[in-house]
Amino acid sequence: MKSVITTLLLVSICHCSFSQITLPKMFGNDMVLQRDIPIPVWGNAKPNATVMVKLANVQSATRANKEGKWFLKLPKLKAGGPYTLSIVENGEQQSKLELSNILIGDVWLASGQSNMEMQVQQSKDAKTEIANANYPNIRLLMVEHDKKLSPQTDIHAGNWKVCDTNNVKDWSAVAYFFARKIHRDQNVPVGIIQSTWGGTPVEAWTSRKMLLSSPVTKERTLGNDTLRVDQFDYATDSLNWVHIWNLVYNPQNNADKIIPARDYNDADWTTVEMPGVLKDFGIGSYDGMIWLRKKIILPESLSRKEVVINLGHPEMNYSLYFNGEEICKNIWNSNATHSFTIPARLAQQGENTIAVRVAMLWGGGGLNPPSEDLYITDGVSKISLAGKWVYKKDLETAFPKILNYQYRPTVLFNAMIHPLIPYGIKGFIWYQGESNAWEAYNYRTMFPMLINDWRQRWQQGNVPFLFVQLANFMKTKSLPSESEWAELREAQSMTLSLSNTAMASAIDVGESNDIHPKNKQEVGRRLALEAEKIAYKQNIVSTGPVIKSTRITGNTITIDFGNAGTGLTTKDAQPVMGFAIAGDDKKFYWADATIKGNSVIVHSKNVLKPIAIRYGWADNPACNLTNKEGLPAVPFRTDSWKGITQK
Repeated sequence: MKSVITTLLLVSICHCSFSQITLPKMFGNDMVLQRDIPIPVWGNAKPNATVMVKLANVQSATRANKEGKWFLKLPKLKAGGPYTLSIVENGEQQSKLELSNILIGDVWLASGQSNMEMQVQQSKDAKTEIANANYPNIRLLMVEHDKKLSPQTDIHAGNWKVCDTNNVKDWSAVAYFFARKIHRDQNVPVGIIQSTWGGTPVEAWTSRKMLLSSPVTKERTLGNDTLRVDQFDYATDSLNWVHIWNLVYNPQNNADKIIPARDYNDADWTTVEMPGVLKDFGIGSYDGMIWLRKKIILPESLSRKEVVINLGHPEMNYSLYFNGEEICKNIWNSNATHSFTIPARLAQQGENTIAVRVAMLWGGGGLNPPSEDLYITDGVSKISLAGKWVYKKDLETAFPKILNYQYRPTVLFNAMIHPLIPYGIKGFIWYQGESNAWEAYNYRTMFPMLINDWRQRWQQGNVPFLFVQLANFMKTKSLPSESEWAELREAQSMTLSLSNTAMASAIDVGESNDIHPKNKQEVGRRLALEAEKIAYKQNIVSTGPVIKSTRITGNTITIDFGNAGTGLTTKDAQPVMGFAIAGDDKKFYWADATIKGNSVIVHSKNVLKPIAIRYGWADNPACNLTNKEGLPAVPFRTDSWKGITQK
């Protein structure tokens, strides 16, 4: 009997050793494959082996090369499933590889920086959205962060997951809301491949070959050549990030016991006006923990009873202390509001001490405006916490230096895009640009380069490329002014000259105090509208009014709009806002504006001979023109005067 078992084991081992079939990590159970195109499948096998691939009622065969690499395309399939994908090497059925629960539908690659990466659990109405996320025919593959100096053949990690309340919370909110609308409207399975990394510039996602083709990006790309593998130590960077987050979550040197105390001596601390963020501190670039303190006087009416403290809109991770006791420890973007109850035993008549320990990272950190959202109250009376606070840095262990190699040209393309090629897709959705706003003029070149690069490499023709125009952000200015973000939006609009591209404007869904606005439902919906227009050929209004032409008559300019839908209107039923005009002196003044049909007529008493007009030209413009379908007019300018990002 023992000899029989030994023989069976040897046979089993023999069969396993003969089979060398493997697939890239992006192929797996629960995946979605693109319908209506020949389906690319590839992998590794025994050198020169015959590989047979079957899916549903179709199959295809090929022979591996001498290195064992193989590639084939299955015949086209209509939407449907679930199916099993089976792969057999040299006809050895007993050692075949099988993947199950596979759907045929539409696959979209979602990429970009943090506003595409922002999770469903961080978006508006997150609890409700997660509870209702029961869509088994929506699937997502999340490509884990990785960076490499040379193109890779496989992703570092990632696997397909089915949309349900357990999985959806970590997904890209924009991509999920986009997929949900497409799935509902088109009644097909939808697969999302999410390859995103917050804070990254467009050139990190573009191939070396493409970047070297332009003088705009050639020099910085060649800068990668000075790196050696041992210098490109992303493992050290990763370990340093682990150390940083340990410092963020765990106060050092007993700081949380000493610094928040009422009797702590902060006489040598620096005064700072709150609300304010890192740029308002006057310390330049800084990564580390900063402590803030403020003494307030509570009247008898607010003492010895529960009161509520509202920190308004904090940026980054923070902890709040009241009279030496920790009230909360908050993770950035984890809470929609920042109001906390102070126990009655802590609220003392007279002087009380508030302390905030806040992380300063990525050029941010602090308490965002407006000042009216910073207060303490018992529900009847209110004491403002705006005004003078004191702060001190370097009270705790310093953060290790982070090299952030993910910002370098081509490293994310190499590790997070190249391995995905040529997986069958319907198109791309993209939300990025904030990190390139400082060089918006060059973005006119760099963004089209990325689109052309990806399309050429996928070899599926000019597949739809849909992108989000930057949302409104930062303080609204009282006078017309120049803006890096406005110039970046202009560069995005100019990219529409490429065929089969579309842009979803988010100029009315941003937040002045948060670079990550929470209304990702509307952003996803608008991207889906653009998809339904150009990818699914539906006759719908998919975008807001776009400037078509202008006419100058005396001191008046008439702007004619396309994409007016069923007519022009304003979002808030108020007079039209957001137009500014200028004469030969290039000085812009706000203009009075009136809607007439599909046109807007503007003038200003300050400009007798206007020659240029701008609309929505600001970081956070006060503009309200829409079509009656509710989609916002796209910001524009008619002048070509040198901007602040043009060197």
